[in-house]
Amino acid sequence: MKAAGTIARIVLGLTFILASYHKLLNPAAFAEIVYNYQLLPDLLVNPVALVLPFLELTCGLALVAGRLALGAAAIVAGLMAVFMAALGYNVWRGLDVACGCFSTAASAEPMSPATLARDGAILLLSLVVFVREWRIRRS
Repeated sequence: MKAAGTIARIVLGLTFILASYHKLLNPAAFAEIVYNYQLLPDLLVNPVALVLPFLELTCGLALVAGRLALGAAAIVAGLMAVFMAALGYNVWRGLDVACGCFSTAASAEPMSPATLARDGAILLLSLVVFVREWRIRRS
């Protein structure tokens, strides 16, 4: 059971490292994706587009390394809840924009119920990792 928890933590960490990769390489394209979500005031688009990939990378590295994993899992779970709310709202509104989850390419996957399902699985994984890390710290 310990190995499964470690694997879950590392998989979650690698997922967030991968998610940050293209955003870090192309912040302007990611800013455009954030803008296309039509959820933030224009003033916040660039700061969010610049900070979010570094937060994803930092949490991913912490999870892979097993350092500060409880805090990283909590942040990742919060991010996933926000991402799912933003995706769900825009799917409901019928916006046809790129998700921005793992690519900044304009031709990347659009938001869809399948994207929500994938992000739901990542949210569930982050909650499992958080609970496991919390129990480890508590004992």
